[in-house]
Amino acid sequence: MMVLVINCGSSSIKYQLFDMSNESVLAKGLVERIGLDKASLNHKPAYKEGTVISANIENHSIGIRMVLDALVDKKIGVIDTLEKIAAVGHRVLHGGRKFSDSVLIDSAVMAAIEECVELGPLHNPANILGINACGELMPGVPQVAVFDTGFHQTMPPHVYLYGLPYEAYEKYGIRRYGFHGTSHRYVSQRAAQLMGDREDLRLITCHLGNGASVAAIRDGKCYDTSMGLTPLEGLVMGTRCGEIDPAIVPFLMKKTGMTPDQVDAYMNKKSGLLGLSGVSNDVRDIEEAALRGDERANIALEVYCYRVRKCIGSYAAAMGGVDAIIFTAGLGENSISMRSRICHGLEFLGAQLDPDKNAIRGKEQEVSVDGAPVRIYVIPTNEELVIARDSIEICSALGKVDKTADKPQAMEKFA
Repeated sequence: MMVLVINCGSSSIKYQLFDMSNESVLAKGLVERIGLDKASLNHKPAYKEGTVISANIENHSIGIRMVLDALVDKKIGVIDTLEKIAAVGHRVLHGGRKFSDSVLIDSAVMAAIEECVELGPLHNPANILGINACGELMPGVPQVAVFDTGFHQTMPPHVYLYGLPYEAYEKYGIRRYGFHGTSHRYVSQRAAQLMGDREDLRLITCHLGNGASVAAIRDGKCYDTSMGLTPLEGLVMGTRCGEIDPAIVPFLMKKTGMTPDQVDAYMNKKSGLLGLSGVSNDVRDIEEAALRGDERANIALEVYCYRVRKCIGSYAAAMGGVDAIIFTAGLGENSISMRSRICHGLEFLGAQLDPDKNAIRGKEQEVSVDGAPVRIYVIPTNEELVIARDSIEICSALGKVDKTADKPQAMEKFA
């Protein structure tokens, strides 16, 4: 049984096709620069040579048509007919207060996703385009929405409310929602398996990429997370400033004459590691500059690691302790040095990194010293697999697909 997982950006489409009989990835790829010059499809079948197809890709519908054509192509395809695709799972950024779980998409769900556009103006419109395109090109195939915000809806009111007048929450839905939910969910569940399928765990999951967030997970449910109403709150990130004094916004507007949209771009696209270092938003570039003696680059790294370390400590306090800390996503999975910097100073919690075990990239492994009270793991995330699993489970429960195979064991993520 096949599930197509779609993640639409404003000018891109990421996709993976899963065979759910063994949870293997048959093909994956990226359509980029939709509506722009030099648009292309980069298609990677699991057992064939990949290919890059340049084309005039005017909209998401054309892009998804190219994806579907590639999947059934005689040379680069992996299935002989689109009828083998039982469901399509979509990553949707913002579900607001409406969705705490993944859902089968219907007209009411689409209306609710559209209502959340003001909360996710950069992502939800693209997600809607992808859903509409799949509905047009694959009529009758059930589609499932899996929300970045869904996993975090178990946060209690005293955690998700801001110190604003309560009417801001009641009238406008202003509260902390959190993001990267499918990633935090996947790695926390995997950590629980590695720790003996325990359910009574206090976990701190660190999704560290260009966008970054930390989550406190107690008894399998999210208790707190660092991102807020939008993905801008929380940690210092690649180009996002993270948590700042809100009075900085009007101060900057008065000093520079920037409009609200310009300030938004300033904080989202020009700040973070890029703005602090003046070098790059890529940690590898910043580390090279720091080794050459660039003081701003070194300070940027220290700011980043300090914020993550402080967040871990605060979440340990919020949960009354911690059993394991998990690193995931691009930087969390691959940067040996940044994991070391972040963990330095957490020994008082009982978390102690083993330098030899930590010398890995992109591999699932415990990296804490033997016998440490708090375990430290590197667990590569697999958000697409979460979306595929949810899609099959929901469609099967609602009678939309016939799931006859036994539930498979997890496979390695397709490299």
